[in-house]
Amino acid sequence: MADTILLVDDEQHIIDLARMYLEQDGYRVVSAADGATALRRILEDPPALVVLDLMLPELDGWEVCRRVRARSDVPIIMLTARTDDVDKIVGLELGADDYLTKPFNPRELVARVRAILRRLERRPSDRADEAGRAIVIGNLRIDPDKRLATVDGRPVDLRLKEFDLLLTLVENRGTVFSREKLLDVVWGYDFAGETRTVDVHIAHLRHKLAGMQPTIETVWGVGYKLE
Repeated sequence: MADTILLVDDEQHIIDLARMYLEQDGYRVVSAADGATALRRILEDPPALVVLDLMLPELDGWEVCRRVRARSDVPIIMLTARTDDVDKIVGLELGADDYLTKPFNPRELVARVRAILRRLERRPSDRADEAGRAIVIGNLRIDPDKRLATVDGRPVDLRLKEFDLLLTLVENRGTVFSREKLLDVVWGYDFAGETRTVDVHIAHLRHKLAGMQPTIETVWGVGYKLE
């Protein structure tokens, strides 16, 4: 059965354009024109992914994202008509997985949807061997097969991109990654130079992994490494 994509936008021409390209790529598409309807659909019949405009009637995209994140881990791509970095950073802080600035290339939207869902599909089942190939460094234990991370035995709730980012640093500990390289490795496509995305996710990791030894170090003017 095809993955369902929920398009949330009050501009019908954007819905129609995105629907055409997504359906051509094999996805099932449903839509909502306001935040309240979108929130109800997400919680009652969760889609595989949500494409969420920020400027919506009734509930704006930020509030929809905040409420969804309190109850669901469904991937969210935010759409913003503004180029202000503040919009994008706030969206990421609230838990969006990605964003596009309007007007956007519908082929790029399809590529980003495909990249996020492909990573989700690669998550192994909970039946994976617990021994697996867990990596232990200091008080951090990360199990790629079960996608679990613990600090001092405490499970850490990491979102998809946060886990992939941590795993990349762990598997290449001591190696300095530029933000651009992390975007390429973790997000899997050219993110058009929006390197602030990496900074936001690193900040999330540092907060969630408080007390972790090793540490994620900033190499000024270059990027990040696990030390």
